[in-house]
Amino acid sequence: MTVAAWVSTNCLHDRRRPVIAHTIHAFERAGCVGGIIVVAREDRLAEIKKIVRDEKLKKVRSIITGGKHRQDSVRAGLDHLEATTRYVAIHDAARPLITAEQIERVFEQCRIHAAASLAEPITDTLKYADAEFFVTGSVDRHQLYAMQTPQVFEWRLIEDAYSAVYSENASVTDEVSAVERLGRKVILVPNTDLNFKITYPRDLALAEFVIHERTR
Repeated sequence: MTVAAWVSTNCLHDRRRPVIAHTIHAFERAGCVGGIIVVAREDRLAEIKKIVRDEKLKKVRSIITGGKHRQDSVRAGLDHLEATTRYVAIHDAARPLITAEQIERVFEQCRIHAAASLAEPITDTLKYADAEFFVTGSVDRHQLYAMQTPQVFEWRLIEDAYSAVYSENASVTDEVSAVERLGRKVILVPNTDLNFKITYPRDLALAEFVIHERTR
């Protein structure tokens, strides 16, 4: 089985290598991945091409320009898949702590259920608040999960899901949401390992520490 996977990226760096390089290396090591499409901002294309050359990344098939929103970038990636693709994995490059083992776990569940996503169980206490930030109630965290990536799908399923999104002029924040709109079920693969998204400078420092410890 092969998986076509791509990442959207903002190309943050740690002190040793670009964040996207860590991300793509994980997909390179995953045996289920046959090809990678990198979707990025137009002004980053040259930089990413250099990273791919310098890091000797062999599975990268294309580096293409993304769209205004996440769903537009995913649509661009879908349009560049090879005709023989059977499964598609979508992953955020800003999650460089992903491992090949995690990718394989999600893929195996996709083979069984047609759609699967990595997800982290919610452990924090959650509260509702009003516009002035006063607490108005509590959220039952039982069976609540924070969605992560990769999200992996049978090609026909994700293609149908995105065709429906655009034909209905809808907006989705992730691929699971697109598939849910078709009334299809997506199985979650609970993840207790670190796979957070780098959003703030503090996240970059923490990710660098985790990568260093894993290397040790």
